[in-house]
Amino acid sequence: MSDGLAIRTQALTKRFRSGQVAVDGIDLAVPRGAVYGFLGPNGSGKTTTIRMLLGLARPTSGRAWLLGAEVPHEATRVLPRVGALVEGPAFHPYLTGRANLARLDAGDATADPRTSRRRAESALERVGLTAAAAKPYRQYSLGMKQRLGLAAALLQPRDLLVLDEPTNGLDPQGTREVRHLVRELADGGATVLVSSHLLAEIEQVCSHVGIMSRGHLLLQGDRTELLDRGAARLVVTTRGAQTGAAAEVLTGLGLTEVEPPDEPPGDASRDVPARVTAALGPTPPEKVAAALVHAGVDLLGLEVARPSLEQVFVGLTGEGFDVAR
Repeated sequence: MSDGLAIRTQALTKRFRSGQVAVDGIDLAVPRGAVYGFLGPNGSGKTTTIRMLLGLARPTSGRAWLLGAEVPHEATRVLPRVGALVEGPAFHPYLTGRANLARLDAGDATADPRTSRRRAESALERVGLTAAAAKPYRQYSLGMKQRLGLAAALLQPRDLLVLDEPTNGLDPQGTREVRHLVRELADGGATVLVSSHLLAEIEQVCSHVGIMSRGHLLLQGDRTELLDRGAARLVVTTRGAQTGAAAEVLTGLGLTEVEPPDEPPGDASRDVPARVTAALGPTPPEKVAAALVHAGVDLLGLEVARPSLEQVFVGLTGEGFDVAR
């Protein structure tokens, strides 16, 4: 199947014996070369979806393709091209980080044993674990265990990386390093699907997003285009004494939801900067700026405030991202 997609699903569904529907008929479309942020609160169905994609769980109904091959039927053919980190890595507790990677590499029929050590050292270096490579895994912190799981996914060059909550347990510096690593992988031509409940973190690195809630895929697509669909607001900064005039100009241009400051300025605040906001709509910001200046409004600042991914999610569902769910 040559449709330009690294991952595609068709009505993919998972219903447990209890009757709970964890994933409800989703149609994922992950373009090749994308960094796809697979986002949603804990319990929204992200990990179950990933497990079905990788052949770790069988779907109740629906179909899925990785790199053009249908899974699970063609899993043995395509999975050597896929690196994955799912639900926290599991390693032998009494082996070192380096030895654990060596065992994994030895079990890969596609790996050249002559270059095994070189690959392991390179993977450890990429995730910042070189100094801890000789420590037993049982002495690793949660963040170090997560890094070793990433290293395992990077032992071989991969066309597709599927990373489930890769920043779990990492400190801010480790989170920044994972973001850098994801960008590096994408720059090298790989497609990366990153599952996370931390929208603000993933928003900084993804080119495409899919947002899950209660087993449903609420929306997906190019990140910039999705955010542009949101209610962008124009923010005009002028002097306190001129907020009324600025609001009149915005209304005259057809902008809606014009909101001047709550209270009219007192004598002491007439020259203090104040903001007037409005829903931007189709009006070009440069046209607004020209109209304000023409009307004699002192334009101290003008910006377009676009919603974050989390604000888009809240607008769709009325819910926030409660990580305890």
